[in-house]
Amino acid sequence: MSKFELPEIKTFVSWDYVVFAALFLISSGIGVFFAIKERKKTTSAEFLVGGKEMTCGPVALSLTASFMSAVTVLGAPSEVYRFGASFLLFFVAYTFVIIFTAELFVPVFYRSGITSTYEYLELRFNKVVRYAATLMYIVQTVLYTGVVVYAPALALNQVTGFDLWGAVFATGIVCTFYCTLGGLKAVVWTDAFQMVVMVVGFLSVLIEGSIQNGGPAKIWETAMNGSRLNIVDFDPDPLRRHTFWTITVGGTFTWLGIYGVNQSTIQRCISCKSEKHAKLALYLNLIGLWIILVCAVFSGLVMYAHYRGCDPWTAGFVSAPDQMMPYFVMDIFSKMPGLPGLFVACAFSGTLSTVAASINALATVTFEDFVKSTFHNLSEKKSMWISKGLCNIFGIICTTMAVAASLMGGVVQAALSIHGMWGGPMLGLFTLGIVFPWTNWKGALGGLLTGITLSFWVGIGAFIYPAPIIKTLPLELRTDECILANITGNLSTLAPTMLAATETSLRSPLADTWYSVSYLYYSAVGCLGCIISGLLISFITGHQHGENIKPLLIRPICNIVCFWSDKYKRVCWCGVQHDREEELDPNDSLKKDVTMQPVTEKAVDNGFYETCLKTSPGYEPTEKSYTNTAEDKVTYM
Repeated sequence: MSKFELPEIKTFVSWDYVVFAALFLISSGIGVFFAIKERKKTTSAEFLVGGKEMTCGPVALSLTASFMSAVTVLGAPSEVYRFGASFLLFFVAYTFVIIFTAELFVPVFYRSGITSTYEYLELRFNKVVRYAATLMYIVQTVLYTGVVVYAPALALNQVTGFDLWGAVFATGIVCTFYCTLGGLKAVVWTDAFQMVVMVVGFLSVLIEGSIQNGGPAKIWETAMNGSRLNIVDFDPDPLRRHTFWTITVGGTFTWLGIYGVNQSTIQRCISCKSEKHAKLALYLNLIGLWIILVCAVFSGLVMYAHYRGCDPWTAGFVSAPDQMMPYFVMDIFSKMPGLPGLFVACAFSGTLSTVAASINALATVTFEDFVKSTFHNLSEKKSMWISKGLCNIFGIICTTMAVAASLMGGVVQAALSIHGMWGGPMLGLFTLGIVFPWTNWKGALGGLLTGITLSFWVGIGAFIYPAPIIKTLPLELRTDECILANITGNLSTLAPTMLAATETSLRSPLADTWYSVSYLYYSAVGCLGCIISGLLISFITGHQHGENIKPLLIRPICNIVCFWSDKYKRVCWCGVQHDREEELDPNDSLKKDVTMQPVTEKAVDNGFYETCLKTSPGYEPTEKSYTNTAEDKVTYM
C-alpha cells in the first residue's frame, strides 16, 4: 500500500496504554499526596488558595499548562496546516496580555485581600454587580471546559478507536478526583508535571517528523513553497479571519479576558506568598506560552510537509480538521510503540490541567460569592466539606458539557469564541472599575449588559450565518497523490460554489458585514461596548465621586502616563484621596487580611501598605516592626 492510500485503522499497542495510563496514575497520585500531606490543614483557605504559600515556579508552569490545553495541542497545528503560520503572531498578543495582567490587574486584586475575583466588584460597586458577574463566569467556564474535555477525547477516539464518551467521562473523573482530594496545591503541582509532558510530547513529534521529511531546511522550503510562511498580513479588513491586526489586537483582548480578570488565573496569582512572586509567575509563564506556541506552529509546518501531496482531510481520511494531528502522530510513529501514547498523554495533560483549574475556580467563586454570603457562621470544617462537595458537583457538570462541545466545530475557534463572547464584557467591567474612578454601579451593570448583548449578537449571528467562504478558505491543499485524488478534487472544487449559491438567497443583510467579523474581535466588541456604554450611563445617572472610593481599588492609567507630574496625577485620580490618611476599619473586608499583622518588609511587599504611587517626593517606609490595630493610619503614597 502506498503512503497515501486509505490506511487501515491504527490502534494502541500495550506500550501506548502503559504510557497513557501513567499520566492518569501520576496525576491522581499527586492529589493523594497533597491530601495526606495537608490533612491537618482543614481551612477552606488552605484548600482553595493553598494558604497563600505558593512560589512563582510551580504557579508559572500551572498557568501555562492550564491555558495551553488540548485546544492548542490539537487545534493550533491544524490551523497552521490549513491557514499558514500567521498563528505565530499570538507571540505579540501574549506579551501584551501578560504585561497588562501583571502591572494593571494583579496588583489591585492581590492588595485587596480577596479570594474570589468578584469580591472586588462588591467592594468597588455593589452586590448586584458582583453576583451578575459571578453567574456569567460560571456559565462561561462550564461551556469552555466542555470544549477542552471533548478535544482530547476526540483525539483518543481517532487514534485508538476507544469509545468517545467513555474517554470524556474518564477525564472528568480523574480531574475531579485529584482536585477534590488535594485542593489548589494538587492542581498547581499536577499542572507543573503535565506541562513537562506537553513539551516532551511536542518535541517527540517535531524530531521524528523532521527526520522523516528531510530535516528542518527541507520542511522550511516546502512550507515556503506552499505559502505557509506568509505570516504578516497588514490588511485592516476586520472580516479577514487571521491578519496581523485580528491576531495582535483581537487576540490581546481575547486572552486578556482569559488572563487579566479570570478567576482561574487570579486565584493562582493571589495564592503566591507575595505580590512579587505573583508578578514573576506571570512573566515566567509568558516564556512557557512562547515555547508551546512555537512547538504548535512548527508541528503544523512539519505536518504540512508530510502531507503536501495528499491532504487527509480533503481526501476524507479524517472527518474533521482537529483529527489531523493525532492522525499524523499515528502515521509517523506507526513503528514506534509507546510514542503515540506519549502524544495522547500530551493532549490529555493540557485537558487535565485546564479542567482541574476550572473546577477549583468554580468551587471557589461559588463558595465565596454565594455560600459564605448566605451562611455567615460556617465552621472551618463545614467550609472545607462544602468546598470539596462543590468540586464534585462542578466536575460532573463540566464533564457532561462536553456533549455540547461536539456540536461547536473546530476546537480552537470554538474555545476562543466562547472566551471572546463572555470574557470581553467581563474584561470591560473590571476595566471600568479599576481604570475609571468615576464609573458608578449603574454604569457598570449597564455596560456589562450592553457588552454581552453586542458580543452575543455578533457571535451567534456568525454561527447562524457563517462568513463568506472567500474569507475563511484554507490555503491550497493538494490531493493529486491520493488514490481518490480526482473524485476528491472535483468535490472540493464544486462544493464551495454550490454552497455559496445556496446561501445567497437565505443570508441576512448583516451576514456579510457584522456577522462576518473575525471571531478574534468578539472580545474587543464586548469589552469596548461595555466600557463606552458604562461611562455614558455613569455620567447620565451621576458619576461616582472619587472621595468615596478606596484608593487600593483603582489603578488609573495616569500612574504610568503622567509619571512626570503630580498635578496631572491628581486630576486623573478624579478626587480619589490617594494622598490622605485613612482610618483602618476592622470590619472592612478590604482590610480583613492585614488587621493585626506585623508590618514587615514582606507585608509591605504583599500590598496593603505599598500603593500605586511610589513617586511621591520623600516617600520611604518607616517603622516596620510594630503591630497595627484598627486605630493605626495608613498613608496612600
